[in-house]
Amino acid sequence: MHQILPVKAFKPKLQVRRMKKYSFIIYISIVFWGISCRSFKQLTAKDHNSTGTVAKRSKKVGNPTFIEGIEVTPGVKVSSKHKTSTVNTKTADRKNTTTLSTSNSLFTVENASFLQLKYSVLIGVPINYLTNLALLELMDKWWGTKYCMGGTTENCLDCSAFTQLMYRDLFTFVLPRTAQEQYNTSEIIGAEDLKEGDLVFFHTSSRNKKSINHVGFYLQNNKFVHAATSGGVMISDLNEHYWSPKFKGGGRVKQ
Repeated sequence: MHQILPVKAFKPKLQVRRMKKYSFIIYISIVFWGISCRSFKQLTAKDHNSTGTVAKRSKKVGNPTFIEGIEVTPGVKVSSKHKTSTVNTKTADRKNTTTLSTSNSLFTVENASFLQLKYSVLIGVPINYLTNLALLELMDKWWGTKYCMGGTTENCLDCSAFTQLMYRDLFTFVLPRTAQEQYNTSEIIGAEDLKEGDLVFFHTSSRNKKSINHVGFYLQNNKFVHAATSGGVMISDLNEHYWSPKFKGGGRVKQ
């Protein structure tokens, strides 16, 4: 038979186990506390450093220093140690310093008219390039006028009537009535030689591909204004998918 030990015999063993358990817990707590303190010190150190940096930065607000030596002062051009294109620099200088003269008055970009702003977007050129205000006013007068074959009024007109009216009111010069006749009386030039005021000729029909049946008034930047069957008086681009293959040349009128 197994001898049954009294309950008191187990107490010393239980107490030893409990003491070991409590000692382990206390040890872990001390280690964790030590790590936490170290992390807290590092964190506070970082906070102090960042505060010091902010303080230093705030002192330099009055005299800013930009990346790679770039300095910006109101009214002064931006300078950089990096080389820039000579072409772009010259273009920027021309745009910034050009003062335009028209009707015995000077104007700059800051006091440009609504028409200059409007057609600067439509033609895709800087406002400084739109010096012919008479052209802008006349073009805007006919803007959106409907197309109709043989029409010559503000209610509707065709392409050659439109160019005829443009030349009459801008240059006091009378062009022939039809697109073909205007082509025949013009000095034919290539697209690369076009200047504002030249005519641009097209063949848009499937019949007689050598004939000219459409004409427009050249502006700038490959853009021309014309009376189109689709949208009336509007601006189009010579490089457009529709117009490019139909272009037959430019025309400089011998006045």
